[in-house]
Amino acid sequence: MKKLGYGLMVLVLGIALILSSCGNSGGANKNSGSKQLTAWAWNVNVPVLKKAAKEFAKTHKGFKLKIVEMSNNDAYQKITTGLQAGGKGLPDILLIEDDHVQGYLNNFPSEFVNVSKLGFNKQKSKFANYKINLLTKKGNVYGFPFDSGPAAVFYRIDLFKKAGVDPQKIKTWDDYIAAGKQIKAKTGKNMIGIDYNNDDGQYRIILNTLGSFYFNQKNQPVLDSQKSVEAMTIIQKMKRAGITQNTSNWDAWVSALANGETVSAPTGAWFAGSLIQQAPKLKGKWSVFPIPAVKAGGNRAANIGGSNFMIPTSSQNQKLAYQFLKYFSTSNKIQTLAMKEGGLFPSLNTMYQTSAFTGKDSYFTEQNIWKTFADEMDQIPSANYTENYSLAKDEAVKAQSKALGGGNVKDAMKSAQSNLKNRITK
Repeated sequence: MKKLGYGLMVLVLGIALILSSCGNSGGANKNSGSKQLTAWAWNVNVPVLKKAAKEFAKTHKGFKLKIVEMSNNDAYQKITTGLQAGGKGLPDILLIEDDHVQGYLNNFPSEFVNVSKLGFNKQKSKFANYKINLLTKKGNVYGFPFDSGPAAVFYRIDLFKKAGVDPQKIKTWDDYIAAGKQIKAKTGKNMIGIDYNNDDGQYRIILNTLGSFYFNQKNQPVLDSQKSVEAMTIIQKMKRAGITQNTSNWDAWVSALANGETVSAPTGAWFAGSLIQQAPKLKGKWSVFPIPAVKAGGNRAANIGGSNFMIPTSSQNQKLAYQFLKYFSTSNKIQTLAMKEGGLFPSLNTMYQTSAFTGKDSYFTEQNIWKTFADEMDQIPSANYTENYSLAKDEAVKAQSKALGGGNVKDAMKSAQSNLKNRITK
């Protein structure tokens, strides 16, 4: 019996060890010893990652980073498929935008490395609260903040002056609309381009300044809330004031600004790169002022856009991935590179004391616009995207289309709320 008991004990211990090595414990200890990592990324993020890898390799001999470039839509399809398969086929590093993070964490809570366990909490103070909150679940952080999308109003200096409008006197959305009317009367130009039927970016910015979003902190949809109605009403007021232009897609929106058809754009800091690229001849004619408040004295900070890097627990090189991303996300040198070459606004707050934020810019010559964006980072309210973000956005866009078509805003938002609830519960 003693021999049988010992055998059973060995068998149990063996099974336990196997389960331990195969199971998902948050993935904080996997390290194959390999010096190569694989990352999935797109667009302007790719060259920044390449240069960061070269710098990291100077102090980590033999380090290599293989970057698989793809569109963000392709990436999300592959990421979702990989997560559903328990991480199969996923790389060591994933680039994930703000509006996708919470959906992935909620639907696949054990598929991402808990970086708090690897020491990231010591770095938390280097980033704005809204970025940390986005990546936090049950008190633990599951990724590294990368770029942010603090919002401000980009505006044409020359056309505002021609119309006699002082942007510094625009404090509220009522002020903005009044200024738009004056600019339209004096120059014939529209104040703002809005995609009436396909995107609700302006609505989201206003909603964020109010400290609200599609969902409350209990993950309940609130499209028919007072704040939501307030935000959509402002969009409708702009249309009724005759200061908007229907820019039906991204290219049309940018072209209208570059061609002088529209004179301002409330949007994220990342838009600076697009202006520099699409309107090089307008150097010195663009600047920014803070997002207007809904009411006098109200919050004027909001975010739209931004991304993060996360490590899937299926990675066999989690410690190395953590070390590289820690360097990447907390290095002023790398973040400066991302900002200058990719137009990506850094989440790293130690950057805000560097010359990029205190010196002069070669394109936005009237003022340092980056300081304007940096000054609002700690004031940006957190947004609760949830895993149903895309459904909520779809309903909000439909409601906006109704409102801009002349419909009653309250009715449009009430209908959107009802539709969203039905789609979530199906």
